Amino acid sequence: MSKAKVAFFDFTSCEGCQIELTNYGDAAFLELLNHIEIVEFREAMSEKAAQYDIAFIEGSYTREADRKRLEDIRKRAGVVIAYGACAATGGINALKNHQKDYSEAVYQKDSKMPHLASEKALPISAAIKVDYAVYGCPMDKYEFVRIVSHLLHGKTPVIPNYPVCMECKRNENVCRYESNDHCMGQVARAGCNAKCPGDGIPCEACRGFVDQPNEQALKKVLMEKGHLSEERAQNKSRMFTANLRSDSK
Repeated sequence: MSKAKVAFFDFTSCEGCQIELTNYGDAAFLELLNHIEIVEFREAMSEKAAQYDIAFIEGSYTREADRKRLEDIRKRAGVVIAYGACAATGGINALKNHQKDYSEAVYQKDSKMPHLASEKALPISAAIKVDYAVYGCPMDKYEFVRIVSHLLHGKTPVIPNYPVCMECKRNENVCRYESNDHCMGQVARAGCNAKCPGDGIPCEACRGFVDQPNEQALKKVLMEKGHLSEERAQNKSRMFTANLRSDSK
């Protein structure tokens, strides 16, 4: 049986998810390499391919000039997967959508240089059809392996759409609110196995929101149980979900 041809591409991002891939060395990932052929991956090889079965795209869509390249990837790929928070939801990059004159604030006198030109940060799905998403900042390697494995076996990957709180309960984690801390696990998309709360760190919703999150309830609990000010409670969820909040639509 021929191996599935897999390619990786990057747009506006720190490329951290690609670096994560190069660091994978456990048995599950090494076994996966027996079934796929990586034909394009700028971080690790210079070769390029004309066609591929699966295209993984990292980074957000921030320039109209990138649409043509994205459309070309879509035409050449059987399946397109947005991987990492930036590609799946716009990620941290989307914070600039709520910041006036962000370019000047960041780059100051160099803000008008052509190579720094950037527009609204959006998920890859704003430009092309995306078949699946691997959420997280960075993405979860086991979820990556699971999704690819399912595709190779002709199965439809299951992307979690329930809150991180469910994983905390399953793992018998002590709720961060019980420790007078704050957390966004009640509206954050699960799939990470609640790693942060399990290590005593509040969930920051790096995998985005579940569908139809109760944002008002989140704000209320952040104020009443998390002891955050109203302003901070209102803006707390913006870091990874600036494009998902109701005030962004």
